[in-house]
Amino acid sequence: VPALATEPQFAQRLREHLEEEQLLDRCYRLQEVLGDRVALPVLEEKLSQLQLPQEMPCELVWIQDPIPSRAARRQTPAQKLRGELRRLLGESWSEELERDVPRAWQRHGDLVLLHEDSFKAAPWGKLGPVLWETVASALGARRLARRGRVLPDGMRSPSVTLLLGQDGWVEHVDNGIRYTFDVTKCMFSPGNITEKLRVASLPCSGEVLVDLYAGIGYFTLPYLVHAAAAFAHACEWNSHAVEALRRNLALNGVQDRCRVHHGDSRQLELRDIADRVNLGLIPSSEEGWPVACRVLKKGTGGVLHIHHNVETLPTPAPPQTSVLRAERGSPEGAGSDGETQHPTEGGGKETLGARIRPEWQRWAEATAARIRGLLAELHGRPWRTSILHVEAVKSYAPHVHHLVLDLECRPMLP
Repeated sequence: VPALATEPQFAQRLREHLEEEQLLDRCYRLQEVLGDRVALPVLEEKLSQLQLPQEMPCELVWIQDPIPSRAARRQTPAQKLRGELRRLLGESWSEELERDVPRAWQRHGDLVLLHEDSFKAAPWGKLGPVLWETVASALGARRLARRGRVLPDGMRSPSVTLLLGQDGWVEHVDNGIRYTFDVTKCMFSPGNITEKLRVASLPCSGEVLVDLYAGIGYFTLPYLVHAAAAFAHACEWNSHAVEALRRNLALNGVQDRCRVHHGDSRQLELRDIADRVNLGLIPSSEEGWPVACRVLKKGTGGVLHIHHNVETLPTPAPPQTSVLRAERGSPEGAGSDGETQHPTEGGGKETLGARIRPEWQRWAEATAARIRGLLAELHGRPWRTSILHVEAVKSYAPHVHHLVLDLECRPMLP
């Protein structure tokens, strides 16, 4: 860090001069150099404007190990990052680059995942590896990655580039459950935390669960670890997610209570086995409905948890309709902490006695009727379907909500 060194008796006058000229670097504190002299840090990007004052003896020096000021220690990570980059770029700093610096990111242990639009301007490319080392240092990370758009391959595969580090494997803890996955190959949605907490509270003791879209175990693990499901069948066709799923089952000590089915869940050969089926796929899990009906126990039925994105009209809503009884209220969901900055995803919960939006009610009733028809066709006798609960997980897009319908399905007595 560049600084002006002077005799102690001139330090205050020199500080006032640097402040007046807007040259003082407030990120570092005054410190002693070369015996009894003191040095005041100056902004590197303004060195060309620096003129040594004639009325006091001073000279330009470089401090190898500058001491952060109290103000710098109070900076947010985003402020610290912009400050470090300004010093790195010097006179090349511009408003365009300022806009290109991220103000939010995801943190997974020692790895920071940047937004896809971060550091896209041409000047960043000239810095090479020093840019990523500076960013990682400012954010307190050892590894750095930048996400792209989700690939349209049917598996919601991420397009993530590792910028700094040797691999993308990270660990994330939700509600006491450990998840490990490779950020360059698997998706992780922190916005679903409320639903993971909710299913963890369901009374599943002694039940068999079929999770048709298991991923890395987002919902399979809460059912096994906290909801006390006796056994789970976890279906997943993405080989990278399957690898993470197997690791996560072992990490949480439940590998002996879960069978992983690697492949297309529409081809699943299981029948008449499940007390509960999780269909955690958006924007729609509809392709899995026939399979869910087949795996339900034909003698006693069970509960389907059906995920779907439902559009809500932006016009003033008519009087809201009461939902049928709720199976169980949702626990309060934990938000991300101040440092782990996730994209904002507003959510809401419909609990016992609550009211739901008319579009949600219509979707729930239509789904219940469709499932009832599938079950009757499959088994050759009538079934009863009852709406237990509608959960609003989060706002997926403007006027679109990610919902979960808890649907009880029981065979009718002869």
